[in-house]
Amino acid sequence: MDISVYQNIWFFIIGFLLTVYSILDGFDLGIASLMPALAKNEKEQKQVMDSIWPVWDGNEVWLITGGAALFAAFPFAYATVFSGFYLALMLVLFALIFRAVSMEFWYYDETRRRLWAWAFTIGSLLPSLLFGVALGNVIYGIPLDLNMDFTGSFFTLLKPFPLVIGLLGLSAILLQGCTWAAYKIEGDVAKRAQSLMNKILIANALFFILAIALTIGLLPSIVSNVFGWGGAVVYSIALSFTYLANRDKQSYKAFIGSSISFVGLWIMAGAALYPNLVRATIDAYNLTIYNASSTLLTLKIMFIIALIGMPFVIAYTIYVYKVFKGKVS
Repeated sequence: MDISVYQNIWFFIIGFLLTVYSILDGFDLGIASLMPALAKNEKEQKQVMDSIWPVWDGNEVWLITGGAALFAAFPFAYATVFSGFYLALMLVLFALIFRAVSMEFWYYDETRRRLWAWAFTIGSLLPSLLFGVALGNVIYGIPLDLNMDFTGSFFTLLKPFPLVIGLLGLSAILLQGCTWAAYKIEGDVAKRAQSLMNKILIANALFFILAIALTIGLLPSIVSNVFGWGGAVVYSIALSFTYLANRDKQSYKAFIGSSISFVGLWIMAGAALYPNLVRATIDAYNLTIYNASSTLLTLKIMFIIALIGMPFVIAYTIYVYKVFKGKVS
């Protein structure tokens, strides 16, 4: 096959990996971010922790896999993003480290549980926002030079469009966490999640409408993309389904609807970017799947490895969720 075929394949594989990561790690980031609102005492905090304890680290494998795939398939885009967003990504990294550490210490350091609970929440809330801000920047465009180097600063990334995308992503993750809490946990925590869900859903829908309006005003060139509007339809139907499922107290269906809404959002993001990986403020400097990719041999070998390895990762993920199915009492 021609190299362009592999370049397109890897664009969609990375999109798939990031979508699965958003769905799976989305609920544990979301429920952790909402823990102060969902859990009113240590017993309920333990319910929240226990609901994600067996799976949270496995969920993050999908992020690592997505980053590794980007590094191997499109190294120039990887280098630009990870150097240009260095400070933001370091904040994400330290937040995820504190999040992991806080879960361990919450269980064993009883005298400082309040501190570790807040570290758990903040360590989940910060990445939930910054992931979306980073995505908003690569869609909107960042200052790059002829050598594919980022020429801005941390504050260059804090523009209205990326911030709105960040808030949209944050609200989507909070919704995912809310639906997981309602589905996975019994008692008062689930009731609070069901009560909170519609408020977060409305905020999510409002940020979505604002993002569409800003896209029409600031990025008219991508508005005519039919696949983007297809993603918007998927998102809108999924969000409506989530609302109706919560109204009928069908928590599992609400979680499915929230998960599918992520699929719609990633379809829109992919359609807005393609064939770009990182849009530059000057179109001639855009990093695309064609000028930022590895060699044909690398893409071929990676594709073979992916065909062999990904079924094992998917099977393992399904197995773990099957073993730890059921509600946390």
